[in-house]
Amino acid sequence: MPKRHAVVVGAGIGGLTAAIALHRRGWHVTVCERAPEPPTTGAGIGLAPNALRALDTIGVDAARAVGSAVPTTMGVRRSDGQWLTRSATADMAARYGMPPIAVPRPALTAALAAALPSDALRYGTAVTAVDDAAGRPTVRTAAGPALPADLVVAADGIHSPLRRAYFPAHPGLHYVGETAWRTVVDAPDLRIPAMSETWGRGERFGVTPLSDGRYYLYATAVVPAGTRSADPRAELRHRFGSWHDPIPALLDRVGRLDPADVLQNDLYDLAAPLPRLHHGRIAWLGDAAHAMAPNLGQGGCQAIEDAAVLAHLLPAGERGEGGDSTDSVPAALAAYTAARRDRTDAVRVRARRVGRLGALRNPLAVAARDLAVRVTPARLALRGMDDLFNGFRLPG
Repeated sequence: MPKRHAVVVGAGIGGLTAAIALHRRGWHVTVCERAPEPPTTGAGIGLAPNALRALDTIGVDAARAVGSAVPTTMGVRRSDGQWLTRSATADMAARYGMPPIAVPRPALTAALAAALPSDALRYGTAVTAVDDAAGRPTVRTAAGPALPADLVVAADGIHSPLRRAYFPAHPGLHYVGETAWRTVVDAPDLRIPAMSETWGRGERFGVTPLSDGRYYLYATAVVPAGTRSADPRAELRHRFGSWHDPIPALLDRVGRLDPADVLQNDLYDLAAPLPRLHHGRIAWLGDAAHAMAPNLGQGGCQAIEDAAVLAHLLPAGERGEGGDSTDSVPAALAAYTAARRDRTDAVRVRARRVGRLGALRNPLAVAARDLAVRVTPARLALRGMDDLFNGFRLPG
């Protein structure tokens, strides 16, 4: 029987997850990615229980595919090392049914790509336009003939050209006021058991053990957009070299890296929610739909949720003897907007608010923040994550 055809624009985690989910629903899938090849470098990504649950609904076991690192504790510290709050990972697993895991982003991308047919992925294929004027999208690329589609999934990232094309009146991106550095280091001798984020005055430093034994490091600082130093390794040493152990030792490892291995990106989120997450037979997901600051570790997790819900709501890929129903896909996309828009925007707003706390610079405000976090019982802090970690569900 003929199959419906979905073209996914972007081979990031959200796009690949959507492609797998649709493929397993019987769709013929084509993924167009402008990069010439799969990524081999990059940082880490945390998969919270909500994302792991969403992956499970489409038959993807992330821990089995790429391994898992489960720290003994997770929490927030001051620059002198004092813990402001921390939770045992075992308590998280008991409350949410599973602990969060952290994996290298390129390894996760490779595992997702491997779950697709070999001819589904087209690297070096930049999408130049999607013509939806006749109600049946045609995807135009710079690499070959146009692709007719029953569905287009716009997973083309935070700067989404398709978002700009179809929502020209939207205000676009908002600079949250911070830049971020990210890298991965080998440090087996340090044996760091905790996943932690340390807050200073307008600066933060995070340490996450990865499934391959390395450590994902990230740092942020309140600076004007576009601020860059000649050597990011020296900049990190200057800003964080006097902070608590094991940060200086980790920065020693950073100093041995090639400067190109330390990524720096200014942080943006969407200035306002999109009016909807679809247009006709085009659906937006992930950063293209609801770019958010990384303060909750939910950007990739929400993209995975999007993909699972989108595939669940769409009709099966086989058309059947009656052919395609004219309204089945657009109606499913309207249901997708209804299921995802409010949840993702609430997470976007919450991530922005948490970032403002971490970015405080006034000494009195910082002291009040630290005191408020320190006196909040760990069980209450953990309960505050319930709507995130238990919030994923497929629409009935």
